[in-house]
Amino acid sequence: MKAARIAVLVVAVGAGGMAALLAGRSGQQEAPAPIPVVQIETVEVLVARSDIGMGQVVSGGDIEWQVWPKAAASQHFLRKNERPDAIQNLTGSIARSPFVSGEPIRESKLIKADGSGFMAALIPSGMRAISTEISPETGAGGFILPNDRVDVILSRRGGGEGDKSSESFAGETLFTNVRVLAIDQAIEEKGGQKVVVGKTATLELAPRQAEVLAQARQQGTLTLSLRSLVDARGSPSDRAEDDGASARGNRINMVRFGVGSTAVRK
Repeated sequence: MKAARIAVLVVAVGAGGMAALLAGRSGQQEAPAPIPVVQIETVEVLVARSDIGMGQVVSGGDIEWQVWPKAAASQHFLRKNERPDAIQNLTGSIARSPFVSGEPIRESKLIKADGSGFMAALIPSGMRAISTEISPETGAGGFILPNDRVDVILSRRGGGEGDKSSESFAGETLFTNVRVLAIDQAIEEKGGQKVVVGKTATLELAPRQAEVLAQARQQGTLTLSLRSLVDARGSPSDRAEDDGASARGNRINMVRFGVGSTAVRK
């Protein structure tokens, strides 16, 4: 019996030791594998330090270098490793389009005026700025703002050439999708202004169109018809054409004794 008890005691001690060993191992947690650090390539991009309005002369304090992920930097952005002197070179330029704070600077939206007025800098090559008188009745009630697009409509007394009778009136669309450069001397919306009631609208037209508009002012009343934003983004073919003859169109809407009709000019 004594030997049996010793054997049982040995087995019990051995089992306890084995259990303690297994419990100790299970309590130990393996150290987590280190998370690999992803190295992102960066590049310094020239951005607007503060809001820059259209027509504003850009100073050195208006723009600054900012670190951007290289993969997110467009090829149209100015990079410091490629243009380290960009701030000095662009100082004094005029903004042809507005920039918001933090927006990357694109050189295509800036132009060197070289002493000229800001309006001359805003007009694209080959285009002209010409003004016409407006009123709340002929300017969409004052809801036309700079950079809106309009149709230019001529209304005049008489149904055709040489017809000056008081009983008939004719109207025709001279140009479509014309950009409004300014209302009076305001070239952009400022201070949350939603309505600009001005007396003069400056339009962006091709040279031949400018001639047609100057002639039309002597023939009757010009009215600006405000276009929808959706229509204003239409294809270039829907916009004002360089050919003044085609811009005038061949269709004339006529009203005689209160009855409307459409005629085709031959």
